[in-house]
Amino acid sequence: MAYKISDQCISCGACAAECPVGAISEGASQYEIDPDACLECGACAATCPTSSISQ
Repeated sequence: MAYKISDQCISCGACAAECPVGAISEGASQYEIDPDACLECGACAATCPTSSISQ
């Protein structure tokens, strides 16, 4: 199951920079993860300063 970004996201972009496949992009109100591209590696969750990313 792909990782998801919660409403606690502050749109800092740290997760997008860390994603090895570019599955994270800036959405209308916060960053979003493309579930079809997500490798479930957890790199984004590990780098998120607000712990807004979970599986």
